[in-house]
Amino acid sequence: MLPARPFAGRPELVGEAPRRRPDPRWWWAPVGRVPGIRPAQAQRAATFGLVSVGDLLLHVPFRYERYGAATPVAQAVMGQEVTVRVELHSIRMAPTRRRGLVTVRALVGDATGRLEAVWFNQRHLLRALSPGDQLMIRGTIGAGAPRSITVRAYELVGAGGSEGLHTTGLVPVYTATEALPSVRIRELVDRARALAATAPELLPAWIRDRLGLMSYPDALMSVHFPRAAGDVRRGRRRLVIQEYIELQLGLLLLRRQEAHERPAPRLGGTGETAQRVRGALRFALTVHQERTLREIGRDLRREVPMRRLLQGDVGSGKTLVAALAMCQALETGAQAALLVPTETLAEQHLQTLDALLAPAGITPVLLTGKVATAERDRRLMAIRTGTAGIVVGTQALLSEGVAFHDLGLVIVDEQHRFGVEQRHALSERALDATGRAAHILYMTATPIPRTLALTAYGELAVSTIRGRPAGRGPVATRWVRETERDDAYAEVRAELRQGFQAYVICPLVDEGGSAEAKAATAEAERLRSGPFAEFAVGLVHGALKSDAKRAAMAAFARGDTDVLVATTVIEVGIDVPNASIIVIEGADRFGLAQLHQLRGRVGRGARPGQCIVFGEPATDDGMRRLEAFTQTGDGFRLAELDLEIRGEGSMLGLRQAGPTDLRFARLTRDRRELAQARQIARRLLRGDPDMTRPEHLLLRRAVEARFAAIPRLLEA
Repeated sequence: MLPARPFAGRPELVGEAPRRRPDPRWWWAPVGRVPGIRPAQAQRAATFGLVSVGDLLLHVPFRYERYGAATPVAQAVMGQEVTVRVELHSIRMAPTRRRGLVTVRALVGDATGRLEAVWFNQRHLLRALSPGDQLMIRGTIGAGAPRSITVRAYELVGAGGSEGLHTTGLVPVYTATEALPSVRIRELVDRARALAATAPELLPAWIRDRLGLMSYPDALMSVHFPRAAGDVRRGRRRLVIQEYIELQLGLLLLRRQEAHERPAPRLGGTGETAQRVRGALRFALTVHQERTLREIGRDLRREVPMRRLLQGDVGSGKTLVAALAMCQALETGAQAALLVPTETLAEQHLQTLDALLAPAGITPVLLTGKVATAERDRRLMAIRTGTAGIVVGTQALLSEGVAFHDLGLVIVDEQHRFGVEQRHALSERALDATGRAAHILYMTATPIPRTLALTAYGELAVSTIRGRPAGRGPVATRWVRETERDDAYAEVRAELRQGFQAYVICPLVDEGGSAEAKAATAEAERLRSGPFAEFAVGLVHGALKSDAKRAAMAAFARGDTDVLVATTVIEVGIDVPNASIIVIEGADRFGLAQLHQLRGRVGRGARPGQCIVFGEPATDDGMRRLEAFTQTGDGFRLAELDLEIRGEGSMLGLRQAGPTDLRFARLTRDRRELAQARQIARRLLRGDPDMTRPEHLLLRRAVEARFAAIPRLLEA
C-alpha cells in the first residue's frame, strides 16, 4: 500500500521528454491523463476502482497465458495453437445455420502462405479492421483450403501499443469485469508502462540489499510485462515482502502502543495455589500441557498484555491449563474471567472449575442472562469488590453494570463463536480503574481463518496442545451420498443395539419458506416413526427454553434417550462418552470449524467414534470443505485448509473470512516472505523506533495510511 496523495498541477507528460524520468506526480495522476487513454476508457477504469496511474499499475495479473513467438504461416501445423504475423487482405461477415450466430471471416497471409481467420459473433470487426492492416493473430489451425485459424486473440500492429502484447510470450490475465475486460486492462497498463518509473520506492537500500529485492518500479514491470516466469516470481516477491513489512511494522507499533498506554499487571505468583490443584489430579500433565503453561506463565509475568491463542483439540486439556493460569492471577490478588458463548457451556465450565479448584479453596462465580435479579445483584457486588476471584459467564460479562475490582486475566473459550466487535468490547472491558489492560488468552479447537491469519501475521502468539487425551478413541469421518442413506442408518442402528448412543445434527429448527436443509423438529418426527422407531429419540435446539434444553440434554447424558436430534446448540458444552456416532445433515452448510466441533461430540470414551456427513454442495468451495473435513481430524490443519478455501478475511477490519485486504500477499503461499518481513520490521524498529530517518519516511507514511492509529503513536 502506498500513501495517498492528491494529484495537483500538471506533471510532465511522458511523451514530451522521453529521455527524462517522468514527473513523480504522475503516480497520483488520473488515468485519463495518460497519453493514448480515451476518456471513455478512463471512466470505465475509474468505475472499476482504477482511478489513478498508481491504482492501474498496482492492479497486477492473477495468472498468465504462455504463448510462443510468431510462426510463419507455412510452418503452422493443423490442430496447433500458434501466433502468426499477417496482413489482412479481405474481411466479410458470414451467416451460420445456428440462429443468431454469425462469423467474421478474413483472408490473411504472410510471405509463406495464407489463412482464413475466423471470429465468432464479433460484427464490430468489420468496422475496426481494413484490408492492408498488419495483424498479430493467436488461434488454432484448422483444415480446409485455404487453411483456417480460429482466433483466440488478435491485435493491430502499430496501433499505438506494444507488438505481441496479447499474442506472444507470457500474456497477463487480470481480474476484470464485462465492461472492462482483461484485454482492455492489458492495453491500459501498456499505455502507462513508462510511468512505472514514478512508483515511490518505499524500501530503503539496506532492506533491498539484505533480501535481494529488485526496485519497486522494476518489480511492477516484471509482473506486468515478464519475459520469463522468473521475472514474475522475483517481481511478485518484492511486492509481497513490501506489503508484509508494512503490515508487520503496523502490528508491532500497535502492540508497542498498547504496552505503553495500557500496561498489564505483572501476575507473578508463587505457584503454591496451582501446586495444590495439581496435587489433587489423578494424572500427570502431558509434555505439551507443561510447555503451554510455561509459555502462558512467562506472558503473565510481563507488563506487555498477553494476547495468546491456546489451540488444542476437543478434550485435550485446555480448561485445565486455563485453570492453572487463573491460579497464577489469583495469587497476585487479581481476578480472572472466563467468557464462553453459551449458557450450557458456562455451566459445564463452572462444574469443571469447581472440581479442579476445590483443593485450593477457590469457588468460581457464574454470571449468565438467566441468573435471577436478586442473585445477579449479589454476584455483581462480589465481582465489583473482588470477593469473586474467578467469574465464568456468557456475553452477560460484557453488559453494562459489570465492573471488576482488579481484572488481570481474561480467557475466551471457543473464541471463533465471538465476532470481532465482541472481542474488541471484551478487550475494552478488561481495563481496570487505573487503565491497566488485562492479559487475554483465547482458546479454541479450530481457529477460524481470520484468527489463524492474525496469528501468523503477528498479532497473536500461539500455544498448541498436541494429541488426544489418553483413553479416547479415534473418530472416523465419512462423506455419504444420498443413495447410501439406508446403509448409513443401518450403521447407526448397529451402534444403538450395542448400547451406544447417536447424534443427528440438522442446520435448521423448523421447515419454512424455501429452506432446503432438514429441520430438526421435522427430522425428529421422521426418525421416531421411521428408521429409529425402535429407539428413544430426543430433540434439542436453540429455540427451546433453557429448562427444556437442559432436560433434553440431561436425558441423553443419562441414557434415557438413544438418539438426540439437535441443531448446533450441542456444538460445545456436551460431554457424553457413551455417544459413539454422529450424523450431520446438510454438512455443506456448516463451516469447517463448526463441523470439527460437532465431530468432537463423539469419540469421548474408549469406543472409536464415527462421523457420517450428508451433503450435496452446490459450489466448488462446498465440495472442498467436505473433502477437507474427511481428510484430517487435526484442528489446526483444518483451519489452514479453511484459510485456503475461504480466504484470510480482513486483517484490520471486521470480516471473519472472504476477500483479504492485502493486495499481493497470501498467507497460504507466502509464509517464507512473511517470516523475512517480520524479521526486517523488528530490526528496523530496533534501530529507528519512530521511523524518523530519511530512508524510512516514505515507508512510515505507507504504514500510517494502512493503520489509522499509527500517526498518534509515532508523534507521541
